[in-house]
Amino acid sequence: MHPGRSGRSLGERAARSGIAQPEPPVGGAGARPERARGRHCWVHDPPGAPGVWPGLLVEWRQADGGWHGRVTYAVAAPQGTVLVEAWVPAALLEQR
Repeated sequence: MHPGRSGRSLGERAARSGIAQPEPPVGGAGARPERARGRHCWVHDPPGAPGVWPGLLVEWRQADGGWHGRVTYAVAAPQGTVLVEAWVPAALLEQR
């Protein structure tokens, strides 16, 4: 527990849930990304947002064509910053 809070943090509750995550990949094409636990990453050229964006890797899944990471990242848009959550191929992710 953290001072000033009345309960366990989300991370503490998740750790105590007893649900194990599958072994994920380690980033880059053909590699096995390491376990994701809310890790900071760089998202390279995601669909609709060319460039390199700071992101947060939330989880991994293996699908047709390889590993994909579920990431959240913020991109600059004409109306302001937009928060995006998407499944992105591991080849587009880089550990920070």
